[in-house]
This record gives sequence, C-alpha cells and structure tokens, in this order.
Amino acid sequence: MKKLLIIAVIFLYGTSMLFAQGEIDEQQTLVLRNERSFGILLNSDGIGISYREAKRKSYVNKRLLEFDAGNLKHPKEYKITNPYTTGTGTFVFGKLNSVMFIRGGIGHQHEIFKKADLGGVAIRYFFSGGPVIALYKPIYYRVLYPVSIDEYIIKEEKFQVSIHQPSDIYSKASFTKGLSEIKALPGLYVKGGFNFEYSKQDKVTHAIECGAQVNAFPKKIPIMASPDNKAIFFSLFVSYRFGINTDPLHPEETKFSNLFKRKKNR
Repeated sequence: MKKLLIIAVIFLYGTSMLFAQGEIDEQQTLVLRNERSFGILLNSDGIGISYREAKRKSYVNKRLLEFDAGNLKHPKEYKITNPYTTGTGTFVFGKLNSVMFIRGGIGHQHEIFKKADLGGVAIRYFFSGGPVIALYKPIYYRVLYPVSIDEYIIKEEKFQVSIHQPSDIYSKASFTKGLSEIKALPGLYVKGGFNFEYSKQDKVTHAIECGAQVNAFPKKIPIMASPDNKAIFFSLFVSYRFGINTDPLHPEETKFSNLFKRKKNR
C-alpha cells in the first residue's frame, strides 16, 4: 500500500508538469469561487467517504470544513474459510469488534501551482483536524457444536480465544447481530496531504488527493483478540474528489443539478 501511494504521488506530480505545457486559456478569469465536493477514500487501514466545503479566503488560500466516515481495520485481519466445510462464508478469525469512525474538522488549503493552461493540473497542499468518534460493534460468529458423529448445531457467539478454533466456526453472523451493543469512543484526528485538481471545466472540480492521517483515542480499541490493538491509528491515504465550484455572486449558475443539463444553443 505504501509503495502504491508513493508511486501515485510521483506519477501525479510528473503529469502536472507535462500538462503545464498546453495552450494558454485566454478565457480564464479570476473568480474567487468556493468549492463543495465529495470524496472516496482509500486508507491503508480502511475505506471511507467524505464531504468538504472550501471557502476561498484569497486567490491561493481556502478555509476547509469537512466531514468523513469510514472504517478502521487491524493489520492482522485476514479472511479465511472453515477448512473442513464447504459452502461457508468467509470470516476474520479472532476479530472481536468492527469499527467505524465519524469525524468533522476544519482546515486550510494553499495553492502552490495554479492551473493557468488548458488541461493543466493545479497543485495544493492542505491540512485539517478536529474531533472523531469511533463506533465499535461486537462480532458474532456462527459456531458449530457436534451432537453426533455427522450432525451439528449452530450457535451465534462472540469469539473466545480460549475456546474457538477456525474449524469450529461455520461463518460470521449477520451484521445486525450486536447492534444493540455498540460502544462509542471520542478522540481527535489530524490529516494532511496534497491535492491535484485536473478538471477541464471552470465550474466542476475533479481531484486526486494523497497524504497521511492520524486518528487518536484515549484507549486501545479491541479490534482483535490479541495484545497489539492500538489507540493511535496512523495511515496513508489516497482519494478521488468530485464536486462543483460555486460562485458566491451567481449561486444559481453552480447548482449540482445544472452540471447535468445541456446548454441550449442560442
């Protein structure tokens, strides 16, 4: 994962230098547009989604307001199947809880290289931070218990390291099992990275982001039945962002619905 993120950064930076050799867009105007965008996140410890509003403070600086949601995984999570049964589902042996996070924060974005040419790439750096809440729900397994030589019954149970073996587990139980036992743990997060915006339209934004982030909690979250659970989650991320650039003076021209309408010929 780390190697892929490093390659992505080098590729995007090189692409931006090549695209900067295009024809100059003489119709480009200096408009202090704000931004509303959604993101799809791929982290080295999970996946997630994001919503962001970026309010321009100057030609090169924006103030960020963002909301993210996703999951957190332990590095030792490996999906397996019962080696002695057929047609069973996969499960992560030894997993105690599934963890999701919800976070919201403020930040800053600064444009390093502006997109002055057609087909160019604008390069920015950004950082943000704020509160995060981890929601963790216990995992239930469908466990096999023999009642005769060739007959078994299935019981839904939480994992117990002193009792269960991979051959005892038929599959994982339904995700809804254990919802009433969800626990919440508040914490803080910080995030920073680079934004490569490459849209060829003034009102639309398409960008690739990459960087690093930290989700920190006051105590370890029991994801796996092992002593190496963590309270601080450091991860690398890459994300794709798409949205609109809004003009404060003409908000009706930059609605999300207008992006899908064809312009009428005059």
